[in-house]
Amino acid sequence: MNNSGIKVRLVIGLIMAFMAVLSYYGKTQENPLTGEKQQVNLTPEQEVAMGLQAAPQMAEEFGGLYPDKQVQDQVKTLGNKLITIFNQDVKSRGMGNPFSFDFHVLADSKTINAFALPGGQIFITAALLGKLKSSDQLAGVIGHEIGHVVFRHSSEQMAQTEFYQGLAGAATAVAGDMGASQIANYVAQAKLMKFGRNDELESDEFGIKYMVMAGYDPNAMIEVMEILAESGGGSERDEFMSTHPSPANRIIKIKEHIAKYGK
Repeated sequence: MNNSGIKVRLVIGLIMAFMAVLSYYGKTQENPLTGEKQQVNLTPEQEVAMGLQAAPQMAEEFGGLYPDKQVQDQVKTLGNKLITIFNQDVKSRGMGNPFSFDFHVLADSKTINAFALPGGQIFITAALLGKLKSSDQLAGVIGHEIGHVVFRHSSEQMAQTEFYQGLAGAATAVAGDMGASQIANYVAQAKLMKFGRNDELESDEFGIKYMVMAGYDPNAMIEVMEILAESGGGSERDEFMSTHPSPANRIIKIKEHIAKYGK
C-alpha cells in the first residue's frame, strides 16, 4: 500500500483511539461507598435496576431457585446480617448504601459457583453450598460477593470492555489485517483478565473485614479456598489467562487480611 493509504489508516486509528479514551474517562464517577474515582457505565440506581431485571433469567440458567425455603431463608438471614453490619459501618462514616441486596440459592447441583449481579442480587449454587461445612465458610463466600457489588466491579468491567475493544478496533484500523486484529483482541482480553484478578483480591479483603465485624471466623475463608482447589472450582490453571487468582495465591493474601482485621 502507498504512503497515502498508510497515513489515512493511521489518522483513522488515532481518532478511534482518542474517542475510546475520551469516552472511557468521561464515565468517571465517585463511588458513594468507598470514595474511589471509577470509570463506570451505570449509576448505582441503574445497577440496582439492571440486577433486578436480570435476576430471574440468571436463576433460570442455573435450573431455577433451590426449592427448599428453609435453605433460602438461612442464606438470606446470613447475607442480611453482613449487610446490616456493613450499613452500620457506612452510616458511622456519614454515608448511605444505595444498593439493594438480596440473596438466592440456585438449584444447580453440579456447577460450583457464586456470583453477584450489579446492584446487589447475589447467588450461590446448591453445588457450592453443599461443599461448605459451616456458616463461617458461607459468610466468607457471601461477604466476597457483597464486595463485588460495593466496589462496582461489574460496572467497571463494562466500561473497561468498551475501552479496550475501542483500542483494539483502532489498532486493527491502523494495521488493516486480521492477524493484527487477533493480536489486538488478545492484548485487550489479557488486560481485562488482569482487572478481573484484582477485583477478586479486593473482594476477598472486603469479605474478611466484614466477616470479622459480624463475628465470623475469617480463617474459614482459607477453608473455602481449599474446597475450591479440591473441587476444581478454582483449578490451578495458567493464572495469566484466568480471571481468578489461583486458590494458593489467594490464600497468601487472605492470611495478610486476617492479620490486618482479625481478632
